[in-house]
Amino acid sequence: MARFIYTLVFYLATPLVLLRLLWRARKQPAYLHHLGERFGFYSALENRPIIWVHAVSVGETRAAQPLIRALQDQWPGHTILLTGMTPTGRAAGLEVYGDSVVQAYLPYDLPAAVDRFFAHFSPDFGVLMETEIWPNLLTGAQRRKVPVILVNARLSARSARGYGRLAALIRPAFASLAAVAAQTPDDGLRLEVLGAQGVEIIGNLKFDVTPPAEKIALGKAWRAKLAGRPVWLAASSREGEEPLILDAWRALARTDVLLVLVPRHPQRFADVGELLRAEGISFVRRSEQLPDASTQVWLGDSMGEMAAYYGLADFAFVGGSLLPLGGQNLIEAAACECPVLVGPHTFNFARATADAIGVGAARRVADVQALAQEAGNLLANPDELAAMRQAASKFAAEHRGATAKTLGLIQRVTGQAGR
Repeated sequence: MARFIYTLVFYLATPLVLLRLLWRARKQPAYLHHLGERFGFYSALENRPIIWVHAVSVGETRAAQPLIRALQDQWPGHTILLTGMTPTGRAAGLEVYGDSVVQAYLPYDLPAAVDRFFAHFSPDFGVLMETEIWPNLLTGAQRRKVPVILVNARLSARSARGYGRLAALIRPAFASLAAVAAQTPDDGLRLEVLGAQGVEIIGNLKFDVTPPAEKIALGKAWRAKLAGRPVWLAASSREGEEPLILDAWRALARTDVLLVLVPRHPQRFADVGELLRAEGISFVRRSEQLPDASTQVWLGDSMGEMAAYYGLADFAFVGGSLLPLGGQNLIEAAACECPVLVGPHTFNFARATADAIGVGAARRVADVQALAQEAGNLLANPDELAAMRQAASKFAAEHRGATAKTLGLIQRVTGQAGR
């Protein structure tokens, strides 16, 4: 009954969903591309068996890289179908995987659309990245005997409480999963409480993502052109954070410090540019030119270059954490040996953040004033920055290995050894 009500509401809300696509297409016209796929209508596909991997957007698409490579190595006769939900995720998939995978949008969670998806692709098994739980999708997979494994799974206490309010709908969905590879024991416990079975604690796949050497080299080349100028990177900033970050940067009272500001979502690049212009800040865009001696802020309006930005910076503040948004992941920064500052709100990546702080790869600040103070302290103490870089490298290295464990779990659950 709960799923029936959910489905009815979804059908009734479909016009609003389409209006939301139109609204988002004002800034990203690609939201209107491949519209039929969102309702389960796909073009022809080559006649090879399918392994289906779902990564909702950019972060999950990049995090899936080591696992997708491992799946391709283990099942070379299969096609990897990579589904997502956003144009930016699809663009990231093209950048990372090229034509080595087939990309499509996952259909909306409507029974007819889900049925068309499974009828068209008929995957041998499915892999969902992180926490993508769709009741009708999982019911459809179960009906067609397609094992679905939730991998790199994480679930904050806040999200678990939200799911708990919908237990009649959500518990059967979690219970239908063939297995779950959780990032941490806390994640695993919360998932089990919600009905997931076969939960194993595997670790975080993002530790196995190797930063592209050419991007690190690009960052170092940028840095060389700055002739020793200090660089503060604000990585993956979220809406409402940029004014706070600018306040902290001004509080340094150091005109030599270049602030590199990289918003999390590309549709906000123009808005952040308008903010900088309105505040009278001298800035240039990455898409237009490199910073010079007169540039106060370099606006990182590019995709796929975060490793280069980390390679450029003396240290990074990782966004989503000054406001109660849960924070963004600091693992890529650590892999690039970049010291990290985070704000008080990191519940989306609680364990990784706590572990990084514990070994000295990251530091937490309570507010804007503390951010300015800690930034000034680090820039005045190169020995501290060097120690944090070393700790970040060690932290990243010691947490690798989740890919092999996840692959082993998939093989056991599906009964398919590959090769």
